[in-house]
Amino acid sequence: MEYPEGAHPESRVLIIATGGTICMRPSPDGLQPIGGFLENAMAPRPCFNDKSDPTVKIQAFKDGKELSLDSLRTPPSAYSRHIRYGILEFNPLLDSSSISSEGWKEIALTVKENYSLFDGFVILHGTDSLSYTASALSFMMSDLGKPVILTGSQTPIFALQSDAVGNLLGSLIIAGTFVIPEVCLFFHHKLLRGNRTAKISASAYDAFESPNCDALAKVGGLGVEVNWPLVHRPRRIAEFRVTTDLDTAHVACLWIFPGIQPEMVDSVLRLPNLRGLVIASFGMGNAPGGVDGGLTKVIRGAIERGTVIVNVSQCSSGFVSPVYGPGTELGRAGVIFGLDMTIEAALTKLSYLLAIPDLSTADISSHMSRSLRGEVTERASQTAFSHPADSLGAMESLLTPADAAFTALGYAIRNGDLSAFGDILRADEVAMLTKVDYAGNTAVHLAAMGPNPEIMRDLLTRGASVHSRNWADNTPLFLAEKVGNGECAQLLKEAGAHLWRNVSAAARVDGVSGGSK
Repeated sequence: MEYPEGAHPESRVLIIATGGTICMRPSPDGLQPIGGFLENAMAPRPCFNDKSDPTVKIQAFKDGKELSLDSLRTPPSAYSRHIRYGILEFNPLLDSSSISSEGWKEIALTVKENYSLFDGFVILHGTDSLSYTASALSFMMSDLGKPVILTGSQTPIFALQSDAVGNLLGSLIIAGTFVIPEVCLFFHHKLLRGNRTAKISASAYDAFESPNCDALAKVGGLGVEVNWPLVHRPRRIAEFRVTTDLDTAHVACLWIFPGIQPEMVDSVLRLPNLRGLVIASFGMGNAPGGVDGGLTKVIRGAIERGTVIVNVSQCSSGFVSPVYGPGTELGRAGVIFGLDMTIEAALTKLSYLLAIPDLSTADISSHMSRSLRGEVTERASQTAFSHPADSLGAMESLLTPADAAFTALGYAIRNGDLSAFGDILRADEVAMLTKVDYAGNTAVHLAAMGPNPEIMRDLLTRGASVHSRNWADNTPLFLAEKVGNGECAQLLKEAGAHLWRNVSAAARVDGVSGGSK
C-alpha cells in the first residue's frame, strides 16, 4: 500500500475501559467512574486527537454483537505512525476493588473477539487490583502475539494535575507501534511485565514496582527504548487462545506473622471448597514452627487432604528457598516453593493451574516452579549456543555490524539455506528476530516469500512475531498468500496469523490492499 506524500500509516488499538480512577469524576458519594471517556476526556486533548475526519468508525465486537465505534486518531508519533483507536466501555464501570474472576473473563473474551481487528489493546483499570488483573490475564491468554497493556492513574484524567494523560498516551503509542506479545502494565514512563508487578504506593505517581524483573520498555524524551532480549514470546506454533476457568474463589492467601496460631491456619485450610493456599512467609520462605511443630503439622495435614500450598516471600525482592530450617520443614511437608513470584502472580497462577482438568498435584508443583509467562526466574542453567570455530572466520565480516548480519540472513532465507540461516541467527537471535530491513521487513516477512518452509518453522518456534507489518503495512501472511507460498501461509495461520476481516477476497489476490488495515 502506498501513502500520499506527507501521509503516515495507521495502527489500530482498541481501548477497553473497565473503570478505575482514570475515568472518575467527583460526586456526592466520592469519586465515581463515568462513561463517555472518548468524547469527554480524549477528544478535547490535541495529543489524542489530530482533528482528522471525525466520522470514521471502527468495527468491534462485544458478546457476539458487532459494534461500530466512534474513533479518534493521534498525531503522527516519533515512529511516523498514527494510532487510530476506539473505546469499548464496560457497563457498569467498576472500581477496581470490585473486580473478580468474572471481570477477568469478560476482559479476556473481549480481547479474543477483537483479536483479528486490532494491532494492540489497552485496558483502563483501577490501580488497587491492577497487578492481580495483569497477572490473571497473562495466564488466561496463551500464545499471545500482540500487546495487551493495562494502565490507569492515581488521579482522574479530569483533574488539573494528573498522571493519566502520560500513562494513557504511552500505552497507546507502545500498543500501536511495537509487537511486544505480553500482558503488560504501563505506569509512570515504564512498561512492566504484568505478572511481575505489585502496587507499592497508594498516592505516588510511580505506584508500581517490578523488583525481580527489569522494565520491558521505558519512555523518555527521545522515544521508547525496548529491552528486546527480555520480551517473552510464545515458542510454539499455535493460535491465540483464552482460558476462562481461572477462579480465585477456591484459593486463599495467608500472611504469616510472629505468633500466628496453628488453629488460625487450620481454620482457613478447612474452608469449604478450598483447593489451594498461598503462604506469604518471612524472608526466604520461613514460618514459625513452634515448639511442637504445630503449624507444620497443620500444613502437612492439609496437603495430605489434597490442598496445594505455595510458599512465596513477603519481601518485595529475592526468592524463597529451603535454606533455613523452618523453610526446609515446610518443603518436607510438601509445600511448593514459589521462587521469586509476586503474591499476585502466585495466587492467579495457582488458580489457573487448579482449573486445568486432570492436572495432578505433582504436575502443579512442577508448573509452579517454572516459567509459563515469564512470571518466575528459572534458576536452572540455560543452554548457550555458539558458532563452530571453523565457520566463524568465514562469516565474521558478515556478523558485524548488525545490519550486515541481517543482510546475510536475508540472503540465506532467499536461497533456502537452512544451515547458514541457523548459524547467523544463533549469533544474535534477539537482534535478528526484531530487526527490519530498509522496507520494514522482518525475517518472517522474508521467509514468507522464501523457498524453504523449514526456515519459517524455525523462526516461529523461536518466538518470532507473525503480526509485524512492514512499511507498506503488509503482514507476512499477506505476502505469503500474494506470492502463492502455501506451506508458509499455513504455518503462519497455525501460529495465529490472520488477514484483517475487511480485506476483500479480490484484494487478497491482486494486492490492491496491504492486507493489514
